[in-house]
Amino acid sequence: MKGRFIAAFLLPAVVLTLPFLLRRTDNALSDYLEDADTLVIISAHSEPMKFEWEHKFRKYYKEKYNRNIIIDWRAPGGTSDIVRYIADRYEAEFRHFWESDPSNPPWNANIASAFANPNVLRDPKADEEAKNARKKFLNSNVGIGIDLFAGGGTYDQSRHARNGFAVDGGLHQRHPEYFRDDVIPREFGGDQIYEKNGKYYGVCLSSFGICYNEDRLKDLRKYSLPGVSPSPTGDYAVAPPKRWRDLGKAEYFNAVIAADPTKSGSANKCFEIILQQAMHEAVTPRNAPKPDPAMLDNGWADGMNLIKRIIANTRTITDSAGKVTRDVAAGSGAVGMAIDFYGLTEQEWNAFQTGGKPAIRYVAPEGGTSVSADPIQLMRGAPNLKQAHAFLDFIIGQEGQKLQNFKVGTPGGTVKYALRRSPVRKDLYAPEFKDFRADPDYYPYEAGLSFIYRGDWTGRYFSMIRILIRCVALDVQDELRTAWKAIIAAGGPDKVPEAYRVFCKLPFAYHDAPKAAAGLRISRSRTAVEVAAMCRKWSQDARDQYIKAAQLAAEGK
Repeated sequence: MKGRFIAAFLLPAVVLTLPFLLRRTDNALSDYLEDADTLVIISAHSEPMKFEWEHKFRKYYKEKYNRNIIIDWRAPGGTSDIVRYIADRYEAEFRHFWESDPSNPPWNANIASAFANPNVLRDPKADEEAKNARKKFLNSNVGIGIDLFAGGGTYDQSRHARNGFAVDGGLHQRHPEYFRDDVIPREFGGDQIYEKNGKYYGVCLSSFGICYNEDRLKDLRKYSLPGVSPSPTGDYAVAPPKRWRDLGKAEYFNAVIAADPTKSGSANKCFEIILQQAMHEAVTPRNAPKPDPAMLDNGWADGMNLIKRIIANTRTITDSAGKVTRDVAAGSGAVGMAIDFYGLTEQEWNAFQTGGKPAIRYVAPEGGTSVSADPIQLMRGAPNLKQAHAFLDFIIGQEGQKLQNFKVGTPGGTVKYALRRSPVRKDLYAPEFKDFRADPDYYPYEAGLSFIYRGDWTGRYFSMIRILIRCVALDVQDELRTAWKAIIAAGGPDKVPEAYRVFCKLPFAYHDAPKAAAGLRISRSRTAVEVAAMCRKWSQDARDQYIKAAQLAAEGK
């Protein structure tokens, strides 16, 4: 009894004393934190990327400024969540700024909708109150406690530039040598690498492709639906996918992993690329400067219905693009839509785990390759401006650019994780760096694009695309899957053409896209209630047509 009493007393005493026994006598960590500058970055980047960036930047900053620094990473969700968070915070902070000046009129809906509207100052219908709000915001240093926004793609960052949330990062003034055409060109493949006024800078070049799990492909025949007769290729029950169109085939029913475009800007960009490819294929001649509107209508309809079939084939819809490759590698699905560096990194990591033979493979889709920049931008009112400027100098300079693709342990490379990203700097593809790069034979500036991205076709509808996909596919996924399964079971679209025709109906044709996009914008003449009503109508119409398509397929029509 006495021994048990002593043991019961000693155990909590040891637990309480342990931190003091193990405490570092040199207080290095506490000294570091007490004497460290701070940089706040909001980003949906992966933990390995954040680790490598911060590890290298700490050394860079110490050498350059003789100061310690820590990065305060913020991640309220995927890119779409971050974009909403930034917009909400700027509205709240500008309202506080506005109301702190008693000479301003009371805050109202007109001011709220005008201060971040890039069109207000040149809109002849805008009143003086709206224009005054816009001018005061652009002349202010209103901030949201965040220095930099990293990642998310050029669409959302270009919107921030126009809205006034992002400001000039100053790299053109501090380092004009970065922006020579032989180092970082202004644009490539139809996409902007950096904003002309310095309001975002591309860090790396990304493309989108397909990942697949070799083991799951061998199993797909077991799960085939009636009416599906996959053609074996080699050891596979279903041939490995080569094109975006393959992901919409009946063979891949309940086998696709995709990310939600309403939560992931990268996923939405991938769906936009699918639309771009379909529209390019519909246009003849391929590079016609002013294609026949009917061709664009056909390409838009073909691409949107391919997206619908892909989502109908999904086994899982993830909330971020980074989860797609992990789910495919784990065997949760057979195929997935992936960003190149996620696919290549997962393939490399999987090879390490399996002793050299990865289960997951990444391929660039035939006919559907386009390259775009993944940027970083300085936010208005950045609280740590000196540190933010230092990070921009670092990440676009050679030190930070080497991190993107140099192998672990190489001079200037990573220390723990290979990031497998393609730097925007052309000078790092020089022969003397070839042996250091994780992908030594890949040079995106000479890889040969399958098509040139046409922002005037789909870029201006980027936000509408994610809403349209949500309404006609994600919100009605049960009915969509049921209809597609019924069409497959009946022998496929050719066997039940009437059912498939109903399945393929869209809320509007491409030539009506400007009107549809305008209907999604809240304005003085259009309330949020009206916008929501239009979205509900799109979803209800889609639900009704899928129910009808399933019935027609069951009837053999």
